[in-house]
Amino acid sequence: MIEKGKISAIQMGLMMYPTIVATAILLVPAITTRHAKQDMWLSPLWASFIGFLTVYIAVQLHHLYPQKTLIEYSEEILGKFLGKAVGLIFLFFYLHVTGIIIREYGEFVVGNFLTYTPLAFVMGSMILVCSFAVRSGVEVIARLAEMIMPVVIILILINIVLLIPDMEVENMFPIMEKGIMPSLKGAVIPVGWFSEFILIAFLLPYIADRNKGKKWGMISVTAVMLTLSFINIAVLFVLGGITSRFLYPAISAVRYISIADFLEHIEAVVMSLWVAAVFLKIAVFYYALVLGTAQWLNLSDYRPVVLPMGFLLLLFAVWSAPNLIELTHFLGTSSPFYRISIQTGIPLLLLFIAKWRKRTNNPNQVKCQG
Repeated sequence: MIEKGKISAIQMGLMMYPTIVATAILLVPAITTRHAKQDMWLSPLWASFIGFLTVYIAVQLHHLYPQKTLIEYSEEILGKFLGKAVGLIFLFFYLHVTGIIIREYGEFVVGNFLTYTPLAFVMGSMILVCSFAVRSGVEVIARLAEMIMPVVIILILINIVLLIPDMEVENMFPIMEKGIMPSLKGAVIPVGWFSEFILIAFLLPYIADRNKGKKWGMISVTAVMLTLSFINIAVLFVLGGITSRFLYPAISAVRYISIADFLEHIEAVVMSLWVAAVFLKIAVFYYALVLGTAQWLNLSDYRPVVLPMGFLLLLFAVWSAPNLIELTHFLGTSSPFYRISIQTGIPLLLLFIAKWRKRTNNPNQVKCQG
């Protein structure tokens, strides 16, 4: 095995939480509101079904090939040529999506805080910091997640509590005025984020307590679903019908916080912890990409791939969209279908083929496992 480190199932769950939430809390509420209106808080609930399904698929594939990652067992399931082709699709997809995530981060920081700093510098410095974590291995990323995530979760809860004086509950009504369809349409966008749970397929082989992998994967999906629902409720209560007009509704809502004219302008604190969460998100994607690339190329170590891949990520971040408007349009239209088809569709197909092959090769073994 290329990776010698070991992590716990809880650490895996903590790594996956920011991997979904970090960018989802920025752009998703605005896009969801356009479709779901006041039912936007229900959309993460429907979207989470894809998250649960994706974790289930990853865990089932892991049971069939316990020592292997997604890239490795694709070859075993489909044969060398087809397996390499599917592996290449996954690697190109993660190169592209990680580039988009870095671009989202860069656009947000430059647009809101470091207005005069070149975008490429902001993105490049984040890639460099992430590359140090990725080179150090999965254990280091897991420990960083253990340190950072409890603070981030507590801060999200504190912000929601501080917003209570500005909340108007009537913004939520009437619930399901036009039935279930608006909230289902609103769920299409977060579904793309929930499908990112397939990344656990790159982490499951390195979990020390393997029998707890599924449990903590499911807990992580539930935590993400609750977080996105609570954030959507808070944003809806504060901003109401104008939510969709804001590019980053969650940050706009935080700017309303004012306690006794003393506790104000806390978006800088929110920003610093958000950067920490995005760092973890990029590190997990980056790690899966370099680990998968090394396995695809049959290398004995993934570390030599880290820096060249970082340069490629910067190029993809620059190329991913000409501007923020185009990027938001892509994330709000074709992105969910692109993400689901590769992150949930292909693994589901792999699972069907793997089960079918096991059944035809050894019918008795399948009965024993069942």
